[in-house]
Amino acid sequence: MKRLFLRLVGVLIVFAVAAVGGFAWWANQPLGLSASPVEVIVKPNSGVASVGRQLQRDGVAMDPRLFQLLARATGHGADLKAGGYQFETGVTPLQVIEKLAKGDVSHYVVTVIEGWEFRKMRAAVDASPALKHDTQGMSDEDLMKAIGAAEKSPEGLFFPDTYLFARGSSDIELYKHAYRAMQKRINEAWNARAPDLPYKTPYEALIMASIVEKETGQAAERPMIAAVFVNRLRKNMMLQTDPTVIYGIGPSFDGNIRKKDLTTDTPYNTYTRTGLPPTPIALPGLASLAAATTPAPSDALYFVARGDGSSHFSTSLPEHNRAVDKYQRGKQ
Repeated sequence: MKRLFLRLVGVLIVFAVAAVGGFAWWANQPLGLSASPVEVIVKPNSGVASVGRQLQRDGVAMDPRLFQLLARATGHGADLKAGGYQFETGVTPLQVIEKLAKGDVSHYVVTVIEGWEFRKMRAAVDASPALKHDTQGMSDEDLMKAIGAAEKSPEGLFFPDTYLFARGSSDIELYKHAYRAMQKRINEAWNARAPDLPYKTPYEALIMASIVEKETGQAAERPMIAAVFVNRLRKNMMLQTDPTVIYGIGPSFDGNIRKKDLTTDTPYNTYTRTGLPPTPIALPGLASLAAATTPAPSDALYFVARGDGSSHFSTSLPEHNRAVDKYQRGKQ
């Protein structure tokens, strides 16, 4: 029995040595690339698992699980830096890890998140040490003039995405790029819009898209959320959406909407004013732009959160009140 046990231990050791040797061999073999060079964007605050998926998505033929294992085995799991990286034919998994750990970027990145207000985007741009901050000290209106935009308010007019730039680039160029990207996206959505929408201009559709962005709990519900607000506009009903009220309160908002907030009139209070607010209230993404311009075919006029991230939609006030009792007040 002891001899058998020793044999089993010996076999396991052989297998372990072979596995380690095979892993070490793989770590030093050239990887397949979708092109040469291939550009990989690693977004800020990405964990090692996310970085592995980004590498594979952008054209580096490496199993994300093996990438994670190698990153941790080399002690670099927490060292991987955001940015734009170029990899050329012949690069090995170990060299990929080392390049990411050193931050040997070809371009730097700033990521703008869907649903951010412009002030958050501006804070993220201002925080980048690799940019030349030519807009520092400018008002928002002056910034818009600097990028050649006709609009005075910047809200909603910059497309949320990950932007690459070379060290020392002017932040004005980044803003121009994001502004042009939004112009392109909203015009595409406008040209593909459903007939008979209650908007006169693409800018009004952009305002609606920003409301949809802030109101949606589940991505799949965006077209239905848009349908409710479109139906309300058609009937000249107040939109009565909390995110516009919050935007009107501004940075002093403490996280709680009170009755006085709903009754205090501001240009953004859709409980006291009919129609759309004067500007967008956030930076909407593609899905919200699409929902605002192609809402779901529905007669719904109300919705209430179920408490699980989804919403109950109603076509009449009595039905809506019953849903509020059930989902908000706990009455059956």
